[in-house]
Amino acid sequence: MKEQKSEKSEIGNRKSEIASHRLVRLRRKNRKASTNSGALLGRRAIVTGAAQGLGEAIAARLLHEGCRVILADLQEKQLEQTAQKLQSEYGKSVSYKRCDVTNESDVEALMQQADEEWQGLDVFVANAAILFSGALVEFEAAKWRKVIEVNLVGQMLCMKHALKLMARGRNGSFIQINSKSGKKGSYKNSAYAASKFGGIGLAQSAALEMAEQGVRVNAICPGNMLDSPLWVDSLFKQYARNQGITEAEVRQKYIDQVPMKRSCAYEDVCNLVVFLASDQSSYMTGQAINVTGGQEMR
Repeated sequence: MKEQKSEKSEIGNRKSEIASHRLVRLRRKNRKASTNSGALLGRRAIVTGAAQGLGEAIAARLLHEGCRVILADLQEKQLEQTAQKLQSEYGKSVSYKRCDVTNESDVEALMQQADEEWQGLDVFVANAAILFSGALVEFEAAKWRKVIEVNLVGQMLCMKHALKLMARGRNGSFIQINSKSGKKGSYKNSAYAASKFGGIGLAQSAALEMAEQGVRVNAICPGNMLDSPLWVDSLFKQYARNQGITEAEVRQKYIDQVPMKRSCAYEDVCNLVVFLASDQSSYMTGQAINVTGGQEMR
């Protein structure tokens, strides 16, 4: 038993170290390898769920590419710390605002800040999301509704107000961070999969409505980001409990499902965000693009 506990502790420490250093490595890659062509120079962008993890990485990458960025998140303390860290590198190009994407007044206030600061909006990355897992026959209805409220209703509210602001300038790119779970069902993950399937339908419907106004709407469907705070702090524990296996076995199980045999990394998603935010993707709208190492091909 002592050996098993020691092994679990070592695994937990390793995952935490990976997560804490990933953004440092990403920024180094941005500085050394990113071909900053100036395609996004001066663009005005909002990123939700930007206090940590993938949202923070996306915000940092857009700033590196020359955007001005408003970071938005419900976690006010973490948001402020992240914004200050980015401001130390990018200065006045960074601002932030607390926002609950399920609260329409919060979303309206976020758009008002963008309009007051920039007189418009070019890029909106809708990254805020939550996940509760569990067997469908035992799932608490309140938790199920909460996932739908954040992941689907929250997306609709962001679209409603961001697209309106973009349409005024007859230009813009709305990028929804979806999931491979938006393409196929997910074991003991019915609420999340349902919200993500709905998200793709929402994005495609919005794309049809906005095309003639010069505004594009696309979705990115990442694979499992096993080194992210979502996995390290929550999902490994949830899935180990739900599936009756260890956290180490959960990690290996999900790696084994990927033809390219690695986790999805922040930079994999950030590369596509930059492309969809730029004019290089000007003929693309209504698409749900996989970034899964071959795990999902539909």
